[in-house]
Amino acid sequence: MARDKPEAAAEAEATPELSYRQQLEFLNPIAQPLASRKLTRKLLKCIRKATKHKQIRRGVKEVQKFINKGEKGITVLAGDTLPIDVYCHIPIMCEDRSLPYAYVPSKADLGTAAGSKRPTCVILIKPHEEYQEAYDECLEEVSALPLPL
Repeated sequence: MARDKPEAAAEAEATPELSYRQQLEFLNPIAQPLASRKLTRKLLKCIRKATKHKQIRRGVKEVQKFINKGEKGITVLAGDTLPIDVYCHIPIMCEDRSLPYAYVPSKADLGTAAGSKRPTCVILIKPHEEYQEAYDECLEEVSALPLPL
């Protein structure tokens, strides 16, 4: 029985990642506005750059705390988080404070982009001069997404 675990771990590593379309099958009903495939790539790239400069807030508790403190940035939420009660208040907080937010299909991809082995359901990207161009591009596109009613 102890031998099964390493084999299962090796098997999990060998399985290919899901494509964008396959990930869309696991979305929550509240995952609006959803980033396009292209915008998802840009957001994840921006998160990687922000992680190098320690300019991200990760996790519901930390993001909620800094939104309440008035910190500015782009909020990126994972669309496949269950139960949705965990983070369904974050978009409302963002709208109240005029912060742009968008959903990406996968919490695993979000965690990986943040340099973590664990998946994460919400990240706040803070602006920084080192990656300002990528941040501004993402900010413009996320702000242009239509908000749900």
